[in-house]
Amino acid sequence: MAAGPIAERNQDATVYVGSLDDKVTEAILWELFLQAGPVVNVHMPKDRVTQSHQGYGFVEFMGEEDADYAIKIMNMIKLYGKPIRVNKASAHQKNLDVGANIFIGNLDPEVDEKLLYDTFSAFGVILQTPKIMRDPDTGNSKGYAFINFASFEAADAALEAMNGQFLCNRAISISFAFKKDSKGERHGSAAGIKFIA
Repeated sequence: MAAGPIAERNQDATVYVGSLDDKVTEAILWELFLQAGPVVNVHMPKDRVTQSHQGYGFVEFMGEEDADYAIKIMNMIKLYGKPIRVNKASAHQKNLDVGANIFIGNLDPEVDEKLLYDTFSAFGVILQTPKIMRDPDTGNSKGYAFINFASFEAADAALEAMNGQFLCNRAISISFAFKKDSKGERHGSAAGIKFIA
């Protein structure tokens, strides 16, 4: 089962809304998506530290037809001048495949989750906050992170464009986040995501 709040929802009646401006709130999403049909729940995951949302959310409708209709009429409409992305939340869950995850190494200690998100969201939808591995005692970055894209295309584009590029003061290295026991298969299996999701 999917971990976290998504598991309790009716997946087929839930849409994923991405590319949201900082000014968007759950109340605004609720009002907007009511135009497509009765809304049951709106959830925008928040950053634990800053308490600001991370540019995406989930809207659950009464039924699958309402969700499908919302995708048709809401995808790419502008909210605060930014076109929002609307698609099926269940498609996002299915895409939690190892090939759409990238590993970023040699990170400067100054690099934080927001900088990674801002830098890498240019390549496609990022499903959850970039995960910088930190020392549990000090909270200091260990110098590497994982980013989970919604599509292989986005992960490929990020790898191609950013591998060896400087972020803060260091050239970062990017590779696909393969499972430990993988023989280097290109897209791994969904089971491999558990340890980094």
